[in-house]
Amino acid sequence: MKAIVIAGTTSGVGKTTIAVGLMGALRRRKLKVQPFKAGPDYIDPSYHTGVTGEPSRNLDTWLLPDSAVLELFARAMMGKDIAVIEGVMGLFDGHSSKGDDGSTAELAKLLGAPVILVVDSRKGARSLAAMVAGYKSFDTSLKLCGVILNGIGSERHLKMCQEAIEHYTGVSVLGYLPLRENLSLPERHLGLVPAVEHPANQEFFDLLIAQCEATLQIPEIIRLSEKASVPEMEPLLFPPVLKPPIVKIAVAKDKAFSFYYQDNLDLLEAWGAEIMPFSPLQDTDLPENVSGIYIGGGFPELHAADLASNFSIKHKLKEAVKRGMPVYGECGGLMYLGRSISDFHGNEFPMVEAIPVSSRLDSHRLSLGYRTVQALNDGPVLRNGEVVRGHEFHWSILDDSQMPANAYKFLENNERLEGFQINNLLASYVHLHFGSLPYLAQCFVNNCLKFQAQQGS
Repeated sequence: MKAIVIAGTTSGVGKTTIAVGLMGALRRRKLKVQPFKAGPDYIDPSYHTGVTGEPSRNLDTWLLPDSAVLELFARAMMGKDIAVIEGVMGLFDGHSSKGDDGSTAELAKLLGAPVILVVDSRKGARSLAAMVAGYKSFDTSLKLCGVILNGIGSERHLKMCQEAIEHYTGVSVLGYLPLRENLSLPERHLGLVPAVEHPANQEFFDLLIAQCEATLQIPEIIRLSEKASVPEMEPLLFPPVLKPPIVKIAVAKDKAFSFYYQDNLDLLEAWGAEIMPFSPLQDTDLPENVSGIYIGGGFPELHAADLASNFSIKHKLKEAVKRGMPVYGECGGLMYLGRSISDFHGNEFPMVEAIPVSSRLDSHRLSLGYRTVQALNDGPVLRNGEVVRGHEFHWSILDDSQMPANAYKFLENNERLEGFQINNLLASYVHLHFGSLPYLAQCFVNNCLKFQAQQGS
């Protein structure tokens, strides 16, 4: 099985740009490329999917047990020729300062996959060799097989960097990208702009892929990918035989809500859900005969005026909550289900009002990191007392939260309470991967099925 990891020395060195360009170059060679993203990121995978035509999948060694990571990887690779795995942050960055939990390095070792290190070369030459030497010696159990230089200014600059790195470290330079502003992907307050908003056109991707074909050693990268040695694992998350559709779940999908782990949706379908996409921005009604609703994360604050003006869908959602339909909202979904959203400029926009809480953007209050939560009630996804790992990343905070029941307590942060539960609605800033526990998706489907039966009785 062919697999290669594209890692960075730190965040912001261009690993997404290089990973996307490499994926496109491999696809032009008629290879079936399966993209992956290390860690909990939602935005980078949207670019992977756009250039490969295959859903990109998250592999997170802190959120997920090793067995789940291997199962999800093997399942996604069925019928594919090569895996390209983009790392998260720097190669050794993860949950812990004294271990590789949740890092790109941990994932690469679990998969037995060779690593190519992306180095920002804009302000260095011979000194880059010292940097690469440090990464090579820091963990010798890694298969560090090459370097790609980003931000090369000239042929002389390339020669100085390459000669130094290969002479002092023995690590091959497998190519470079030149220092050009038109080879950078657009960013904003949560990182890259999601591909669903079309910030980069086909001309950009064609330019990037052509550059990678010209200045990356694609045949050598393919050869190195053959050194991957991925362990086999018995499936635990998916049923042996996929269940036929027995219940319909409405999933919010548009420019405001696009943050979903692809495997969450696949697991729901595997356990009997028919996914029914809808747009809170444009649709006036929920899809017909749905018995559950899933509203993921995204950027509702950037589309707050349009969300606020769609009175019909807001009313339908509020009525569904009142009827006891299972509703699960994460981060942006929590904000949308609340009373209102206030943007960075202080403009307030009314939302669904299914829960009595308002959110506002605060450029000084970034909440970021892994979380361990314990459910405080039986809900649409978890049962009372169950513990699961999750992740949060948001610039908004909640005001005037007066809820009779919180959804979770953190098992870190002095057991701070988090999220809200009312009727059969669970809304929280914490994103969950349904592969974290074997029955999360099944629990949601079963609760939707129970509601469906109650409505028919």
